[in-house]
This record gives sequence, C-alpha cells and structure tokens, in this order.
Amino acid sequence: MLFPVIVSLVIQLPGSLYGLVAHGATPRELLGLALALAGPLALLAARRFPGPVVLAVSVFAGLDFFLSQGMGGPPYFALAFAIVGALVRKARAWAWLSVGAVWAVTLGAGLSLGRDWHPVGVAVTTLGILLVFGVGEGMRGRREMLAEYRRTVAQRRQTEAQAERVRIARELHDVLAHSLSQINVQAGVGLHLMEKQPDKAAEALASIKETSKTALDEVRSVLGVLRSTDRDPDAPLVPEPDLSRLPGLVASVTSQGIDVTLDSDVTTAPQSVQLALYRIVQESLTNIVRHSSAGRATVSLRMEDGDYVLTVDDDGVGLQGESAGDGRGILGMRERAELLGGSLTHSTSPLGGTRVSARIPTKESR
Repeated sequence: MLFPVIVSLVIQLPGSLYGLVAHGATPRELLGLALALAGPLALLAARRFPGPVVLAVSVFAGLDFFLSQGMGGPPYFALAFAIVGALVRKARAWAWLSVGAVWAVTLGAGLSLGRDWHPVGVAVTTLGILLVFGVGEGMRGRREMLAEYRRTVAQRRQTEAQAERVRIARELHDVLAHSLSQINVQAGVGLHLMEKQPDKAAEALASIKETSKTALDEVRSVLGVLRSTDRDPDAPLVPEPDLSRLPGLVASVTSQGIDVTLDSDVTTAPQSVQLALYRIVQESLTNIVRHSSAGRATVSLRMEDGDYVLTVDDDGVGLQGESAGDGRGILGMRERAELLGGSLTHSTSPLGGTRVSARIPTKESR
C-alpha cells in the first residue's frame, strides 16, 4: 500500500527541504534529506519483507535522531508504520529487537560523544515508540482473533457438511441396498418362472415395479435435502419411514422366500428413534437376503429398562471370517445407534446364523 509511504513523505520531507533551502546544500542537510526519503521508500517492501524493513527504517530513524540532536524537526513517522507492519505481519521479534537495539545504540553513542540531548526529548521519543508498539500489538491481537474465528467457523462448517454427507450416504446406502436386493431376487424369480409359470413371473415383475418406485421416491426424498431455494417442485418428499412400516418391510422380505417373524411391543417413539430402528431392521434383512442363505429370520423389538432393544436373528450361514460384519452396512447401523446414545453388536444367533442387536436409550434415560 502507498498510504504509509505518502504520509511519511508528507510529514518528513518538508522539514528536510526547508533545512536545505535555509542552510544550503551542506553534507548534514543532504544526509537529512536522504534519510527523509529512505525511510518512506523502504516501506514499499514492507509487505514482502517486514522484518528487514523495520531494521532498516530503525537505523534510518536512529541516524535522523542523532543528526537532529534529539530535538526539533518532524518525527520520523516511517518508523511507526514499519513497526506496526512488522507486528501484524508476524515479524514481531524483528520489530522488538531491531528498534530496541538501534535505540540503545543511538543513546549510547550520543552519551559517549557528549551529545546535549534534553531528557524530555529522549523520554517523549521513548514513550512514542512504546505507544506505537502498543498500537501494533493490539492490531496484531485483533488480527489473530479474527483469523482464529474464521478458522473456527470454517472448521464448524466443514464438520457440519461432513456430517450431512455421512447422513445422506447412510440413507442412500440403506434405501438402495434393500431395494436393489429385492429387485435382484425378484428378477431372478421372474427369469426362472417366465416360461413355466408366467403368472408368477408377472407377479415378480409387478413386485420389481413397486419396489423400484418406492426406492425412487425415497432416493429423491433424500436428495431433496440437498436443495434449498432451488428445490425441484417435482421431487416428492415422502415421510421418513417409521415403526408402522415394519410389517410391510417384513412382508417384502417374506415374499422373497424367507420366513420372517415380527414380534414388537413398541408402537411409539421419537421420530429419530423410529427411523434408526427401521433402518437397522431394513439393513439387517437386506444382509440376510444377500449373504446368509437363510430360510428363517426373526425381528424382535422390546422395551427393557428404559431402552429400546432390537434383535434380528437368522438361521443362515452366520458370520464369515474375523472381519465379518465390518462392512458399510454394519457401520451405518452402528452409527445410527451411537448417534442416539445407543450401541449395536453382531454375534452368532441361537438360530445358527447371525444376530444383530441394537440398544437405544429413551430420551429420559440418556
């Protein structure tokens, strides 16, 4: 910025020019004019080299003070801009060490050479330097606070955006995994029965149509949260699934050849809890259809000690390997439970296959 340069020149240069006119082109007046120009011009590099600039301007200011006998003449204003610039541009050590060392050397040289400096002039100059440092430190502190605030806001926004991406990814996974598994099974049934039992094949195709429509509506509902003022009016936002839809979910899996029994005594719960329990059942049944080769499964939902306790068992092949159950489906179910203060585990089922157990506390017991 040219503002510090211009202000420094306006304050310092007229006095030097006056001395040059009044006393002639003596070495002292020419040196004074050079110093009056050198300090402001050095400020042109302050943005890029704040440390070396404050050192150079300190030397110029010390020479100017020594030359003026510590009294008279305008203040060396370029030094104030150099100090403040160094402090706010993270050259704090440069500023304090440079100004302190040059000021000490200037006073020491003056005393050793017998300069008759008035104590008031020295004290005023020292207080002026300290005042400039106070202003610079205050500006530096405010800048750091503003930068920290901006970093905090940016981090909070990033965290919120990441949490929203994870939530949307979890919803899409649960919706698509379940629906596509059903479509895959029904398509296989339709192909197998197309020639021998065309009526059954037609039922499979009808089931595929209904499943794909439901999945499409749910996917568009999830994607709808990504739109704000420009939301597509044609994108239907269907209600979030709740416990009342569990019988339909169980029936859709039963239609694929797996005998699923639902046993629940929970009819009401907060919407967030109902959504989590529904999605956990949905993902568990999807895993049973896709991986377990099971013929029977049970879904149990109970209230125990103030907690919602969900258990899904099957008689399939069970857990396979040490990392079984650590896929995205299980991870999504566990996240849903933990976000509500609960937990989710998977183990061997009494039926011989896999058991998924989720426990979510009520709001009162959290």
